[in-house]
Amino acid sequence: MGQSQLELEVAEATSVDGLLQRLVSDYPRLGGLARFLMVAVNTEYTTLEQTLQPGDEVAFIPPVSGGCHV
Repeated sequence: MGQSQLELEVAEATSVDGLLQRLVSDYPRLGGLARFLMVAVNTEYTTLEQTLQPGDEVAFIPPVSGGCHV
């Protein structure tokens, strides 16, 4: 997406999934990763079904791989 954070307004009763779908629409390259993302709202892991409240901070956490065998 080219940035570390975005500030967006969403309609009342928008779910995390609704927000994610909006982001995929705005940033199509995100679509390939969408099903692998973890999500947190206000620093607590949650599900895509959670309804967002005014002022919520949502983090989409990409898959992580790491380490290497030498």
